[in-house]
Order: sequence, then C-alpha cells, then structure tokens
Amino acid sequence: MEETEVVRALGALAQETRLRIFRLLVVAGPEGLNPGHMAEQLGIASTALSFHLKELSHSGLIASEREGRNLFYRASIPLMNDLLAYLTAHCCQGQACLETPTKLDCDNC
Repeated sequence: MEETEVVRALGALAQETRLRIFRLLVVAGPEGLNPGHMAEQLGIASTALSFHLKELSHSGLIASEREGRNLFYRASIPLMNDLLAYLTAHCCQGQACLETPTKLDCDNC
C-alpha cells in the first residue's frame, strides 16, 4: 500500500459514524447491507448516511453494487487487510510477536 492510500483510509475511519458504518459492513460480510438497513441499525438519518458512505467509498474501504432496485454496500476486506499489514509491517523489529493473525481470511471476501 502506498502511504497516500493509508492516509486516505485512516482519515475516512477517523470519524465515529464512518467507523461504525465500516464495522457494521465488516460484520455483515460478503452479503453487505443496503442503506435503509444501515440507517435503521445505526440510528442515523439517510442524508447523513449518504455523506458518510460517499467518504468511505472514496477511500476504497467500501464498495457498492446495484442488485435490482437495491444498492448494497460491502466492506473491502482485501483493502482492510492491506491496511492492517501496512500498520503492522516490521512490528517488533521483524520478530513474530502476534499470537493471532491480523489478516481476515473469509470466503468470498
């Protein structure tokens, strides 16, 4: 990952509502969620949600796909893994110090 991509992704997540949206989409997995469901679960207005989804999409952390009349948003698990790898590269002077893997490895991500 390039440093500019990392800054863009971290900047997008450095806001409470966007962080909550991203975490909700990570939990939803490959099926993703439509904006109505997200607004309901998070208790935020659809106009505010739209603004935050645009910011997360611009950063590459989420993507949208139209399925019929519905729009579904999904977390970009590969980008999230790249971000985690960038942040933990050369951790502990290159020694294996993490007991759990930092990479999320799920089917259809």
